[in-house]
Amino acid sequence: MDLSALQHLLGLAPGTRVACVGDLMVDRYVYGEVSRVSPEAPVPVLARSRELMMLGASGNVARNVAALGGEVSLVGLIGGDAEGHEAMRLVGEETGVEGYLVTDPERPTTLKTRFVSGGQQLLRVDLETNAPVTGDVEQRLVRTIRDAAKGAGAILLSDYGKGVVTEAVIAVCREAAAESGGRLVVDSKARSFARYGPVDLIKPNAAELANATDMATETDEQIEQALARALQLWEARAILVTRAAKGISLAVRGEPVRHFPTAAREVFDASGAGDTTLAALGLALAADARIEDAIAFAQLASGVAVGKIGTATVSPDELVEAAISAHLAPAEAKVATAQRMVDEVARWRAKGLRIGFTNGCFDILHKGHVAYLSQARAWCDRLIVGLNSDDSVRALKGEGRPVNDLESRALVLAGLGGVDLVVPFGEATPVKLIEAARPDVLIKGADYSEDQVVGGDLVKSWGGEVKLAPIVEGYSTTAAIARMARKAPA
Repeated sequence: MDLSALQHLLGLAPGTRVACVGDLMVDRYVYGEVSRVSPEAPVPVLARSRELMMLGASGNVARNVAALGGEVSLVGLIGGDAEGHEAMRLVGEETGVEGYLVTDPERPTTLKTRFVSGGQQLLRVDLETNAPVTGDVEQRLVRTIRDAAKGAGAILLSDYGKGVVTEAVIAVCREAAAESGGRLVVDSKARSFARYGPVDLIKPNAAELANATDMATETDEQIEQALARALQLWEARAILVTRAAKGISLAVRGEPVRHFPTAAREVFDASGAGDTTLAALGLALAADARIEDAIAFAQLASGVAVGKIGTATVSPDELVEAAISAHLAPAEAKVATAQRMVDEVARWRAKGLRIGFTNGCFDILHKGHVAYLSQARAWCDRLIVGLNSDDSVRALKGEGRPVNDLESRALVLAGLGGVDLVVPFGEATPVKLIEAARPDVLIKGADYSEDQVVGGDLVKSWGGEVKLAPIVEGYSTTAAIARMARKAPA
């Protein structure tokens, strides 16, 4: 997405009102480490270290709209149980989200518990009921939606099949959208989308579209045929299908299908990515953006979300950074400030990754450097290289150094596959960077002893370790410069 278009859209978000309606869930993440198998059964034993609770489903859509700067009315159904009280607490803690929660004491609050080790889910346990709401509870939901949707530029209906989205709820959402002049966008797990009627937009993924039309949805041609069939089956004015790495395809009545490719992204956890897409799409439409800009905005947001663990939100700053990075060469994108390093480390830690740090001048990159950095990367999941500035190299090595300036050295280092981030520093030592990154492992060459490694005591103080990488004999920048001097003409 063009950076100026992105910043314009983000500028419209404050004050833009969105109503999120549908199945509300509580997502519980239990993190720990697996180091052994149970003697009682062939199952892993998780040593629990921490636990997180967050809103899921329509609640996650609302969180994402608010994180992007919008104002949200969240309508959902909870039980009269501990999980229901937890949902109320979580809604109350979300800045920008106004909760309109209806309680049904006869049903449980939907709770999904995920057990995670090393960034991977081991097991998910669901507590839920799928019975449709009826009677007084349904009528209270209908009245609540009417109040919550007033002035909304978009109503986002999340139907996870947990019984909240009944015919009466769909009807009142259509009425509320017509009264406010807003868009009604449906995200559904249903087998058929016919029951939603003449909504503005339905957003299935490729598998859901295939399931609802009984047609293949692998290629662009198959998608076009399935979308044509879907428009025959349903009354929706438009259908937008998300296709993961293949992008997004859009069918609007009376217009040819359009395909929107997406940039390749590292996917760590796709859970909640659909919610992020719906939130960004709905917020952009509520701000009266063109559908093309709304789709680009949604693709950018979901691309950031899949790089995080769990049902994560996306901030405007992250979107701006992603938009800038998309226009950089891969090596350029790895060169970072100290603050960006801190942000990246936080994201890596949330995924359970092991962080490594090393530093140096890396003036003329040679075989020894490559071997050293390869060994350093083998000791961690993500490797940060602190790089001396030109002035600090000069202070360490003397006049005439560095041979290559900071930008050149940084880009060459960033071009190595084993280096994940290059962070320049101007101080005599990288202690400040080490304190900010708090690496799990600090790596230095074996020409040092462990007690000589700057920052070693710090790293050990928070439970990390110091590693000494072997040095390849006969290779050094000083030796390379000497050889060049000998070969230079008089």
